[in-house]
Amino acid sequence: MKDLPAAMRPREKLLAMGASALADAELLALLLRTGIQGRGVLQMAQGMLDDLGGMAGLLHAPPASLNRIRGLGPAKRAELLAVAEMARRGLNGQLREAPVFESPQAVRDYLQWRIGSLPHEVFSVLFLDAQHRLVADEEMFRGTLNQTSVYPREVVKRALAHNAAAVILAHNHPSGVLEPSRADELLTQTLKSSLSLVDVRVLDHFVVGHTGVVSFAERGLL
Repeated sequence: MKDLPAAMRPREKLLAMGASALADAELLALLLRTGIQGRGVLQMAQGMLDDLGGMAGLLHAPPASLNRIRGLGPAKRAELLAVAEMARRGLNGQLREAPVFESPQAVRDYLQWRIGSLPHEVFSVLFLDAQHRLVADEEMFRGTLNQTSVYPREVVKRALAHNAAAVILAHNHPSGVLEPSRADELLTQTLKSSLSLVDVRVLDHFVVGHTGVVSFAERGLL
């Protein structure tokens, strides 16, 4: 980066204009600091983003994926994993401190970060207290979702274990198609009915992808 004009170097650019002015590759380059022989740090950063599926893919990358990247030693891998965990904890903390519907975008951001870029389908439940603050977030099921693979009894048991007053349901579509399916609608109604028997409300069900989030409540499907 020393070959770049001072105003174009990521660190100087961040200090002068703020972090939002930097492209994803520039932000990552700040963490990497150095490239490898024949490949500058900005090129290395862009290559990593391309290989891992962008910034979301990088934040979800398991250690094994980072191990395969040439020039990424233990110290840099540890820093990237630490940054990802800090992001998760920061978003999680927002939902624990205030009612979820005081910050609906935080809920979307959190879910998109948590499951939006996963290569497999998962079904998660956010358990909320009487003030609609986050108590726990659990991945309940994994794989193709339908009424036979998601067991309402297990969701009810976990809601009671957490003394939850309400829940938010969420699952991802790895295909990137965010439109809720008929099976999604039927599953939501089944869970809503089951949870109502123990006085637990379903506030929403989100379909999450790497490009966005769709709300059942906003669609009138609850």
